[in-house]
Amino acid sequence: MGFVVMLDPQGMYPDGVWRRLLVNPQVMESVQALGVALALGVAAVLLFWPVRGLLWRWLRGRRATEKVLTEDALKHIFDCEYKARVANLQSLSGVLAASGSRAAEILQRLEERELITGVEGGYRLTSDGRRYALRVIRSHRLWERYLSDHTGLDPDAWHDEAEFREHETSPEEADALSARLGHPRYDPHGDPIPTAGGEIIAPLGKPLNELPIGELAEIVHVEDEPAAIYAQLVAEGLHPGMRVRVSEASPQRIRFEADAEEHVLAPVFAANLSVQVLPREEDMPGPYERLSGLGVGESATVIGLSPQLRGPARRRMLDLGLIPGTVVSAEIRSPSGDPVGYRIRGAVIALRCDQADQVRVERRSTEQVVAS
Repeated sequence: MGFVVMLDPQGMYPDGVWRRLLVNPQVMESVQALGVALALGVAAVLLFWPVRGLLWRWLRGRRATEKVLTEDALKHIFDCEYKARVANLQSLSGVLAASGSRAAEILQRLEERELITGVEGGYRLTSDGRRYALRVIRSHRLWERYLSDHTGLDPDAWHDEAEFREHETSPEEADALSARLGHPRYDPHGDPIPTAGGEIIAPLGKPLNELPIGELAEIVHVEDEPAAIYAQLVAEGLHPGMRVRVSEASPQRIRFEADAEEHVLAPVFAANLSVQVLPREEDMPGPYERLSGLGVGESATVIGLSPQLRGPARRRMLDLGLIPGTVVSAEIRSPSGDPVGYRIRGAVIALRCDQADQVRVERRSTEQVVAS
């Protein structure tokens, strides 16, 4: 038999009223029904929440099939070759989170299928192994491109979701996905997407921590593994296409500007950013003012949206009229300070601070406001 405890801290109701409520069968049934509904809702969220729900995790747990292990092993060996390293038993065991004996079995089967061959210090792909690896990599990077441009999935979830989908995608399905996306050349991290014919662009750039102080460069790649480092880079707002200039480099930290905003990273984090030096006549853009910086009563002209804003979130901003040249004013701020109501083309639209952060603006002077 259950019971319900109901509090009346303000003393609003006489004790007799509460006693009648507590013993009222209809009240008890309503409370119990509400509790069941709440429990079912929580269970549904835990089970079916995309990417992080128990069902999704269970499905990913089934990935450790022979096919998946084969393809992940081929991807690892290709990645080592692409970065001018040699894959070996220990590196494969670490990537697959498998024991040494299990990794050895996988390598043996790959050799038997003539997908890899032994070399001094490790293994290399055969021509058939390379073609196979590139098919999987092509699928993975196309899915990352799709997830970044057409879904609201967080950036730190793109990789895991693409890992899940890559093994279920046929070459024909990958070709159809590529056509739908307009045959992109790079994934959202800046990694080149192999062509259907198995061609891939050579890696560009060098690690940020190797960039000479004062040189202007552009971020061309953000490494998405390990996940913890990638999450920190995403939190810093760093992405391909940003221009950077190092102002301080030491074994403890790398201090640099990215689109005229200062960042400080440990060298191990900075090494996951690849940059390409720009011609000396190029310049650092910015600094950009953000829409979130406007006070109530102030107005600005939209310069553009941050390249970091992708997919449905970007399309929504454009649909709201936040395009270059649009005049926006801050009209009202909620008691908590977030969200803020902005007047955009005659309508007042509420935007959260993290959304307004993605809108680059140029503040209007008093003279401009009066003239309009």
